[in-house]
Amino acid sequence: MKQGLNKVMIIGWVGDDLEVRQTPSGRYVASFSVATSRSWLSLDESPQEETEWFNVVAWGHLAEVCQKELARGVQIYVEGRLHTRSWEDDAGRRHFRTEVVAQNLLVLSEFLE
Repeated sequence: MKQGLNKVMIIGWVGDDLEVRQTPSGRYVASFSVATSRSWLSLDESPQEETEWFNVVAWGHLAEVCQKELARGVQIYVEGRLHTRSWEDDAGRRHFRTEVVAQNLLVLSEFLE
């Protein structure tokens, strides 16, 4: 089978407080958002800024670490892969959500202060 590459690396700030729950089998899962910003000068030399939000999911032991170490405003490095899941709501409409499935995470805030 041919293999591809699905790798994402993000440095940003944790958005709202994370949600940590357990699956029926007892496995932990953490969900949170990360904001990244970039800035540039437009053609007329005026400063521009853009913020991009990413949905991040961490499983197992990494989810437990997230629960202990992360809070809104903490700067982190997240490494993982993109995954798009889909579901159908009660009205029969199909929804899609692309998430970063975290495989490694590093808290940066403590190193930058």
